[in-house]
Order: sequence, then C-alpha cells, then structure tokens
Amino acid sequence: MDRLRRLFLAPGAAFLLLFFLAPLAIVLVYSFQTRGVYGGVSLPFTGSNYVRLFDSLYAGIFLRTLMMAGAATVGCLLMGFPLALFIAGAEPKRRNLYLQLVMLPFWTSFLVRTYAWMFLLRDTGLINSALQGMGLIHDPLPLLYNDGAVFIGLVYGYLPFVVLPLYATLERIDKSLIEAAADLGSTPWRTMTRVIIPLCVPGLRAAGLLVFIPCLGAYLTPDLLGGGKTVMAGNLIQNQFTTARDWPFGSAVSLALMALSMVLLALWMRDGRDGEGSAL
Repeated sequence: MDRLRRLFLAPGAAFLLLFFLAPLAIVLVYSFQTRGVYGGVSLPFTGSNYVRLFDSLYAGIFLRTLMMAGAATVGCLLMGFPLALFIAGAEPKRRNLYLQLVMLPFWTSFLVRTYAWMFLLRDTGLINSALQGMGLIHDPLPLLYNDGAVFIGLVYGYLPFVVLPLYATLERIDKSLIEAAADLGSTPWRTMTRVIIPLCVPGLRAAGLLVFIPCLGAYLTPDLLGGGKTVMAGNLIQNQFTTARDWPFGSAVSLALMALSMVLLALWMRDGRDGEGSAL
C-alpha cells in the first residue's frame, strides 16, 4: 500500500521539485550575490541585499503594501458578504444566473478590465464626463493615478474570490437555525450578528486569505491605476528585475515578501484554530 501511495505521489513531487523548489533555490542563491556591472549576478556572495530591505524607502513600500492589501481585503469582505447572502437566499433557478454573473469578469483578460477602469477614471472618462454633464463639478476629479484608484482596482479584481467561498458557506447553513432565532423573537439584525455571521467565520477567513495574499504581490493594478505613484512590493520586484537589472536585490525582495506571506498565513491559521477551539 505504501509503495502504491508513493507511486501516485511521485508525479506531483517531481513537478514541485522541478518547477517550485528548483527555481526557489536559484532565487535564494541570487539573493546572496552581487549585481553585475551590466546587470545579472556575479560574485562575491553578500548579505547586503537583505540589509537594504531595512532602508526607510523599502520598509515604507512594504508597509504600504500591507495597508493596501488589508484595505482591499476589508473592502472585498464588506461588499462580497451581502452579495453572497443575496445569492444564497435567492430562488434555486436564479442562483446559477447570479453565480455566472459573478464569474463573468473571468471571461475577459484582467489586463483589459484594468484598462477599462483607466478609461472610466481618467479626467475625460465616463465618470468625470457624467458629473460635468450634470453640472455637479466644473473641473475633473483626480480619480486616477492615486491610492484610491488602486484600491478600486484591487477590490474589483478580487471581489469574486470573496463571493464564491462565502456563498458556499452560506448555502450550507441550516435554515432551521434562522427560523428558530425568529421564533425566539430575534430581530433580523440580531440573527445576522449572532447566528449567520458566526457560522460564516470559516468562509470569511478563507475569503480574506484568498484576497489578502494575492494583493501582497499585486503589481499590474498599482502600475496601471497608480501610475507609478503607488508603489507596492510587486512593483518593486518588477522594477529590480527589469529596469534596474538588479537581480540579487529583486530576489531578496521576492523572498522577503514570500516569508512575510508565510508568517501572516501561519498567524491567520493559528488564530483560526484557536477560535474554533474556544468555540468548542
């Protein structure tokens, strides 16, 4: 039985070794080397790339990344929970339609959708043109190339990753619990806060994780909607491997971001186990 199990696991293990561990080892070696004269890597080995991470400039970029990812996660949860609740409470015949509408943006390239937001938010875009046409504003509002535009792009891009797991959680809730709360005189708001939301905690945690981790490494949305003014860790890594051609420092930043993600993930999972234990 053990031999058969190893036989089935061998292809997956080989895939991880070849396409995950081997590239990760190369990046690790690069991070301790020196930038070449014309880019690339060269000797000697050094730890200065990791020391540079504590510079106020790069520490500020990591802090901005955490804040932007956290804000986008909260925004997705606040918008996704009511939508998932609405879909879960809809008639069975309409649920598939609503779920297809949620997944509809995936049928279009993420790059195209980001450019669409640029056309909406720019000075001559639909939003500013509509507001000026109604006489509400005289000069265009600065909706593009700032933190607000990046926040909108992140929330829009990752909102389906919140709706789908929350819908799966809400759809499995025993409806008799909600009916029992109503029979005992509970108001809709009290039922929501004391019954539905506590039962959705696993889904909320999974949804938050699905949004927060990708937002940490986002670079396309900050680059296009931020216009270079909102630099996140993903943009820093991209810049080091392309424009600056400083592969060792880019590798160090990549590994630091990965380590940060793993630490936050471990804390998130530990808090989840502690919460489940206390609930039991």
